[in-house]
Amino acid sequence: MITANAVLARWNALSEDAAAMEILPCCGSRRWASELARARPFADDAALCERSAKIWLGLGPADWDEAFRTHPRIGERKAVAAATQRSAAWSLSEQSRFRQSDLEIRAALERGNQLYEERFGRIFLVCATGKSAAEMLMILVRRLQNDPQTELRETVEQQWQITQLRLRKWLNHE
Repeated sequence: MITANAVLARWNALSEDAAAMEILPCCGSRRWASELARARPFADDAALCERSAKIWLGLGPADWDEAFRTHPRIGERKAVAAATQRSAAWSLSEQSRFRQSDLEIRAALERGNQLYEERFGRIFLVCATGKSAAEMLMILVRRLQNDPQTELRETVEQQWQITQLRLRKWLNHE
C-alpha cells in the first residue's frame, strides 16, 4: 500500500492508543478517535476522511457533547472540558477574526452565547474559520430560533466542518 501523506503513513504505524491520542485534537470525542485509530490503516487522506465522517455520524449525543465541550466559547481562549494544546491552538487560530471585531459585536456575542447555553445546554459551536464576528453573531441569532433537534443537527454539522479542517491541518503539519 502506498500512502500519499507521510503523516498518515507514520500514524498508520502507531499503536492504537497512540494513534487515538494523536488524532483526538481534530475532533475531541474519544470514541471517534478510538474508532478511527482501530479502523487503520488508511491508504490515503480521502479514505481517512471518509471513514472519519462515517464514525462521526454514527456516534450518539454523549460522544458529540464530549467533542463540543472541547471548544472554547466564541471569543474565549479556554474550553469547558480539557482540550489538548493542539486543539486549543487551533481554536485560537480559527477564531482569529473575532479578536479584530469591535466591542459592541463582542458584547452581543457574549450575550448570545449565554442565551444559547440557557436554551440548549451547551456552548454555541460554529465553524469560525474565515468568518467575521458579525457573521458569527448573525448565525447565532438565527440558530437561537431552532428547535432542540434541529439545533443538535446543526451543531453536529458544524463540529464535522471543524473536524474536516483540522484533519487537513494535521495531515499537512499545520
